[in-house]
Amino acid sequence: MEKNLFQQAKEMMTNFTNNNQNQQGEQSAQDKQAIRQAIQDAYHEATPEEQEQLKQFEQQLDEQMNLH
Repeated sequence: MEKNLFQQAKEMMTNFTNNNQNQQGEQSAQDKQAIRQAIQDAYHEATPEEQEQLKQFEQQLDEQMNLH
């Protein structure tokens, strides 16, 4: 069964956050851009609850980008 866009964005964000915590290293700009694109793609098909969570993911991504 194919994952929906929201689930893909959620998994990408989880992996990104875990990698940052485990490695404390730089995530590539391409990774960050790919996550941002996945969030934006998912937003159009998301329920209102999912849209709220996607907004939170984007805020987390912005915070991570500001830390590096």
